[in-house]
Amino acid sequence: MIFDIEMIRKVYANLPEKIKKAKDLLQRPLTLTEKILFSHLSPGVPLISYKRANDYVNFAPDRVAMQDATAQMALLQLMNSGRTSVAVPSTVHCDHLIQAYKNAETDLETANVTNREVFEFLRDVSNKFGIGFWKPGAGIIHQVVLENYAFPGGMMVGTDSHTPNAGGLGMIAIGVGGADAVDVMAGLPWELKMPRLIGVKLTGKLSGWSAPKDVILKVAGILTVKGGTNAIIEYFGEGAASLSATGKGTICNMGAEVGATTSIFPFDEKSALYLESTGRKEVADEARWIMEHLQPDPEVVANPEQYYDQLIEIDLSELEPHINGPFTPDAAYPISEFAAAVRVNNYPRKMEVGLIGSCTNSSYEDLTRAVSIVRQAREEGVPVKAQFLINPGSEQIRYTAERDGILGDFEEAGATIIANACGPCIGQWKREDEVENRPNSIVTSFNRNFAKRNDGNPNTHAFVTSPELVAALTIAGDLCFNPLTDTLLNDRGEEVKLAEPVGFEMPPRGYEVKDAGFLAPSEEAKNIDVSIDPQSNRLQKLAPFAAWDGKDYIGLPLLIRVKGKCTTDHISMAGPWLRYRGHLDNISDNMLIGAFNAFNDQTNTVLDPETLEYMTVPALARKFKAKGVDSVVVAEENYGEGSSREHAAMEPRHLNVKAILVKSFARIHETNLKKQGMLALTFVNKDDYDKVQERDKISVLGLGMFAPGKNLTIELLHADGTKDRFEAAHTYNEQQIEWFKAGSALNAIRR
Repeated sequence: MIFDIEMIRKVYANLPEKIKKAKDLLQRPLTLTEKILFSHLSPGVPLISYKRANDYVNFAPDRVAMQDATAQMALLQLMNSGRTSVAVPSTVHCDHLIQAYKNAETDLETANVTNREVFEFLRDVSNKFGIGFWKPGAGIIHQVVLENYAFPGGMMVGTDSHTPNAGGLGMIAIGVGGADAVDVMAGLPWELKMPRLIGVKLTGKLSGWSAPKDVILKVAGILTVKGGTNAIIEYFGEGAASLSATGKGTICNMGAEVGATTSIFPFDEKSALYLESTGRKEVADEARWIMEHLQPDPEVVANPEQYYDQLIEIDLSELEPHINGPFTPDAAYPISEFAAAVRVNNYPRKMEVGLIGSCTNSSYEDLTRAVSIVRQAREEGVPVKAQFLINPGSEQIRYTAERDGILGDFEEAGATIIANACGPCIGQWKREDEVENRPNSIVTSFNRNFAKRNDGNPNTHAFVTSPELVAALTIAGDLCFNPLTDTLLNDRGEEVKLAEPVGFEMPPRGYEVKDAGFLAPSEEAKNIDVSIDPQSNRLQKLAPFAAWDGKDYIGLPLLIRVKGKCTTDHISMAGPWLRYRGHLDNISDNMLIGAFNAFNDQTNTVLDPETLEYMTVPALARKFKAKGVDSVVVAEENYGEGSSREHAAMEPRHLNVKAILVKSFARIHETNLKKQGMLALTFVNKDDYDKVQERDKISVLGLGMFAPGKNLTIELLHADGTKDRFEAAHTYNEQQIEWFKAGSALNAIRR
C-alpha cells in the first residue's frame, strides 16, 4: 500500500522549479539539505540567503508523526486549537507504552489492558481529526515511518527526537515537541532556525565486523553530545552510496545524540531498492525521474569544504567497530581500545544482558547479521553466557523474520522475543534479574545510555554498539571480548573464533505481513465526542496557561541549581512515568527528580528557604505554587539534551517555574520552553553560574523592553543581603516574544 501518493507527486512536480529558483537567487550550487529546505518554505516566505544558525525561517512540512507517549499531549493541544481536522497527513504510533517483561504476546496483552483508556483516546482523537492510527504491536514509530511514509525530498516533523531516522531515505525529518506538531497539523507555518551544515564525506566500503552503526558512533565521538546543535548533518560520497537504506536510517536516527537538528543521505539506487521492496515502486520511479534534485550538486561533492560549515571525512574501509558509553552516547571507543578502557575505568566486566532492537537497529538486515553470529556459536557448541532480548522494529519485520527462521534461531539460543515496541530503550523494561542499585553492565544496539535510562538503576553501565557486537558480547558474557581477535571455548573445550557477520539488506523472499496494524480514519468519525473522565489519573484536559502580567519577575526563589548533565530524562523521567504522559498534574510529580542539586550533590533534595529543611523538587515547587510564588531553575551545559518530550517544559510551567537560566540549551528543549511561554535564558558569562546561591531571591529585569537580540538583567539577592547583577542572553524573535506575552504559543494561536 502506498500512502499519500498524490501528495508525494505534488512535491516532486514542484521540486525542480523551486530548486532552480533557489540556485538562480543564490548563484551557487546547493547541498541536498538546502534543496529540500528551500523547496519547503512556507507560502509567502521570501526566498533569500538566510544566515545559518541565526535566522528563523517558516517552513511547510509534508507530514507529521507522533508516538503514543508524546501524542497524548500533542492531541490534547490539538483539541484546544480550534481545528476540526489536520491540514497535512498525520499518524499516531503506539510503541512507547508496552513494557518488556515476559514475551511479546504476553506483554502486548498486558499493555492493551493497562493502557486501554489511553489507546482508546488516541484512536478516537485520531479518527475524529483524520489521523492514521497504528495499533499497539504494529511497530516502532521510526521503523514504521521508514517502511511506509518516508520519501526522498520530503519534509516531516515528529514528536520524538529520533524522527531523523527517515533521513535514511533522503527526507528532512525533524524531532519536535507536541506544540510544534500542532502548528503543522493546524496548517500554520512551522518555525526553525536555519541550520548550520555539517558535511560527512564517506569513502570506501564497510567490511567484516564494521556496520553502519559504527559510522554514527564515531561521529558522536567527534562531535560530542552538543556538537551538532542547530546543524543538519549531510552524508555524501561513494561510501554513502554503498550503505543500505536501513543502515542509513540507523546513522540518521542516532544523529539526535549529537544534538543535530536532523541528518540526511542522498537518494540513490539503495534507496530505490528499499522503496520497491516495501511496496512503493511508484515512489521509487517518481524519485528516479528527478534524482539529480535529490542529491547534492556535483560541485558540492567535488569541493565540500566550500559549502559545508564543517567537514568530517570517514573511510569506511578503515572504520573499526565501536562501543560507546557508559552513561553518555559520545564516549566512543574503537573495539581495539575498549577492553583497556573497561579495565582502567573499572567498569563491571561481566556482560549481563544483550539487547538488540529499538528504533535504531531493528531492521531485517540488523537481525540477519546478528543471527549469523548466534547460528555459528550454536553450530560450534559455544554457549550463550548472558541474557538475550530481541525486539523487531515492526510487525512486518517480525512476521518476515519469523517466516525465515531468524526468530526461531534466536529463541533456540535462549533469547526472548519481546514486542515490536521501544521497550528497554526507553525504560519500559521490567528486569527480572535482581539488580536494584548493583553495578552491572549491559550492551545494547539502542541510541541512548543515560543513567537509569534502560532499567532505572543508576549503576547499570549501558554500552551502545552494533547488533553484531551485541550478539558476540552476549555469547561471550565478557565486556573485554574482542571477536576480531579473541576466541571462545566451546562445550568440548576447543577454542572457537567467531566468523564475520553476514546478512541480507532485504529479505530474499520479500517482506510479508498478515496484519500490519494500521487503522485508517473514517469520515463518519468527525462528529464523535471525545470525552475525558475528570477522575482519570491517565488523562487530563489542558487548561490554558496564564498570560504574562506585563511586569518584571522580582524576588523569585531558586528551585534548584542543577549540576552537570541534565537531559530530558533528568527533568521528566520515562519508564513507569510514561503512564502519566496525558495527565500534566500527575506527571509533574517527576519534575527534575533526576537532576543533581549543586549544593549537596543529591537528586530530588532541595532546600526549602522558609523552613531550611530539605524536600523533594516537586514538593517544593508545589508549596511555592500553593502560596502564589513563582521560582527559577539554574543549570549548566546542553540543558534538555535527549528526548523531544515537551513534558520537560510543561511540568515546570505547570508548577510556576518562570525562567530557566543555563549555560546552554539543547535545540528541541529550548523551543519547547518558548512554546509554553517560559523564559529560556543563557548566561552571557558562564562563570556567573557560580554566583547563584542556595537561598537566593532572583529577579529578571528588563522584560518591559523584551526584544530580539537585547539581553535581560539578572539580579541575585543573597541571604546575607548582598547582591550580584549580570546579563542573560536569549534567542527569542518577535513571534516567540508574543508567545511569551500570550502565555504560550497555543494561546497565541487561539487569539
